Amino acid sequence: MAAQRPGAARGTAPTPPAPPSSARRITAAVVDALLALVCGVAAGAAAGIKVVDGVVELRPASPSVWGAAVGALFAVSFVNHVLLTLATRASLGKLLTGLRVLRVSDGGRPTFFRLIGRWLFGFYWTVVFVPIHLAADSDVEQQDAVGVRVVRRGAARA
Repeated sequence: MAAQRPGAARGTAPTPPAPPSSARRITAAVVDALLALVCGVAAGAAAGIKVVDGVVELRPASPSVWGAAVGALFAVSFVNHVLLTLATRASLGKLLTGLRVLRVSDGGRPTFFRLIGRWLFGFYWTVVFVPIHLAADSDVEQQDAVGVRVVRRGAARA
């Protein structure tokens, strides 16, 4: 017999916990973005170093620099948002801010494909909605995507 979440009646979906504060969500997103960005810059710098006659040169115009930087940025982001979240229910930023993710339908672990969908939705949100909200001085918050909800770590134990 499967264990039920406390407070959930048999045969009904559990009541979703209240969403975490905007400050926690934004802090987690900034930590995750900085992690990917720093790793991307480091990989790009490493790919752009060339030693000529004993002098170390950084060639930022080289396509290999930008390819390595963008590739590392996406790879670190994928590992953080999909693989680490699959294992721990949280990205590094969420772990540091006391957040986790769960399936909206039953409060369980998000599946691999849902996490990929959420990861891709994050890029869409960043490129399309963040500039609009900044330009319009909007207070609209990001909604939970693809059936995955962000909650405080202690708010739900599935």
